[in-house]
Amino acid sequence: MPASCDGLLDFADAPLAVEFTLNANSTPLALEPAPIWRRFAALCYDLLLVTALAVCFTLVVLAVRLGAAVPPGSWWFPLAILGLTMAFFCTFWVHGGQTVGMRAWRIRVVCDDGSRLGWPRAAARFAAGILAALSAGLGLWWGVLDRDRRGWHDRWTRTRVVRAPLPLR
Repeated sequence: MPASCDGLLDFADAPLAVEFTLNANSTPLALEPAPIWRRFAALCYDLLLVTALAVCFTLVVLAVRLGAAVPPGSWWFPLAILGLTMAFFCTFWVHGGQTVGMRAWRIRVVCDDGSRLGWPRAAARFAAGILAALSAGLGLWWGVLDRDRRGWHDRWTRTRVVRAPLPLR
């Protein structure tokens, strides 16, 4: 597997076609940008899983609090849900480059040079994705207009979502 990429927030544009080797027996593979509809479908899958995790976390919190609701205005509960969501996405991005939804739709996230994401870049990508979504989703849908099909969070963190090859059998 390629090494993790360096240069966390370098805003330089990357070339359109990048190559990397999957293993010693494979040939170099051009990183084809993933279609926006696949990215959206994968996000929908992942949001279902994150919602299930949030519900399970909420049930644990209710059990620990002996059925008492979390008081309105508590800062720790939304922060814990955000942390859980960040841990979900970043863990999958760092370990394999694919969330469950991305795996189902055969796409993966990589650095501009085709290498895997490290923890700092994955965390920065998640934070940038939140900012891109807060602008009424404009930063996420920017990929429709972008020649490389990259959203703001992809550009800001020098990552790209590409089509993943079929698994070897």
